Amino acid sequence: MRLSRAIRRLVPRALKRRLPATLFGRSLLIIVLPIAVMQLAVTWVFFDANWQTVTSRLSEGLAGDVAWAVDSYKQDPSPASLARIADRAEQSLDLSIVLQPGRTVLPKRERFNYFEAIDRSLNQALSDRLNDPFWFDTTRYPAYVDIRVKVKQGVLRIIAPRDRAFATQGHVFVMWMAGATLVLTSVALLFIRNQVRAIERLAEAAEAFGRGGEVDFKPHGAREVRQAAQAFLDMKERLQRHIEQRTALLASVSHDLRTPLTRLKLELALAEPSPRLEEMKLDLAEMEHMIDEYLAFARGQGGESVETVRVRGLIEEVSEGAKRAGAQVSVDIDPALTTSVRPNAFKRAISNLVMNAAVHGERVEVAARPGAQGGVEILVDDNGPGIPPERYEEAFRPFSRLDEARNQNEKGVGLGLAIARDMARGHGGDVTLDRSPMGGLRAVVRLPG
Repeated sequence: MRLSRAIRRLVPRALKRRLPATLFGRSLLIIVLPIAVMQLAVTWVFFDANWQTVTSRLSEGLAGDVAWAVDSYKQDPSPASLARIADRAEQSLDLSIVLQPGRTVLPKRERFNYFEAIDRSLNQALSDRLNDPFWFDTTRYPAYVDIRVKVKQGVLRIIAPRDRAFATQGHVFVMWMAGATLVLTSVALLFIRNQVRAIERLAEAAEAFGRGGEVDFKPHGAREVRQAAQAFLDMKERLQRHIEQRTALLASVSHDLRTPLTRLKLELALAEPSPRLEEMKLDLAEMEHMIDEYLAFARGQGGESVETVRVRGLIEEVSEGAKRAGAQVSVDIDPALTTSVRPNAFKRAISNLVMNAAVHGERVEVAARPGAQGGVEILVDDNGPGIPPERYEEAFRPFSRLDEARNQNEKGVGLGLAIARDMARGHGGDVTLDRSPMGGLRAVVRLPG
């Protein structure tokens, strides 16, 4: 019972694995499979009910003529009688009859016949009509059937036209059926390809919009596909409107916040120096840094366009900040390696990862290489204390600060990794964490090609 249930579960899974994975393949299967099944059924019915019946009757008729010729010769085996029988058979029955005197053995070699039904029908008919040993071949001559019957004087060889043994027009029907299947399949291919192409273009437009690229897309295809495409375009316009409004709001907030900060900085610069004043300057600098991080996180990738840039140049630029902070930063990247990104968002994300590594470690190594599936893979390693693997995902949460696992970042607000992952996912990639060979933490940035 358990085995039966297991088989019932495994069969659908095995069948599902063998089915086409694409919409084009499945649509083609839905259309072509019924056509093929119908054609096979019609062909089977034709051969079973028509062609086979006609072939059997033709074989019986030929076997009757052969039996008449053999019986007539056995009644009078003289050369003159054979000549009369051969002449009558040739004139009336379209048969060629000759005697091979002295032969006592019939051929034993049988040729392979693709249409075994022909041989079965003729063999049955000859067996019913002849009492003497016989042999026949339906494949040696394209237009004739070779029949040999053993008699006392030797072997009677009878050559009969092929169309007297079976219906020769069956292949024409098969060719018509195959041609019709080919035409119907071609039409189905063109139709399905046109419909699937509309869905593919919609998917390409959605992916391009998700990566921040230009979307030049016009709905076409079936009505349902056009409706989905129009809904996508409407959603795109709403999102762009929202992004533009948010960008304008953030620009205004940034300006409004920086104005009082600038006044405070000016007042502190004019005040008398004192220990208390220095502490206030540090608090003000921290406040300014926090506002920058909040705005960077809220702004996301803004309306920046995608450009193809050299990876090494951008990473060397953002690494300078970590070097000024006192960390030893090494960069191992092929100068020719390029990727398509929003440059400012990319620099901000990589800068967060490099500065995060510099804060928690003394040595930082940054490397980049082509990804196994295309695109670019960037590795940022440090020799700091690292964090437990079970807390990797927690580290990506906004405002998350794993103080007990990493050193206290006095200037940070827990948005560095969140900004980096937001950038990578906005480009269709991701950021993951792992154990570094240097003993600390490894941040892996994967960007698609």
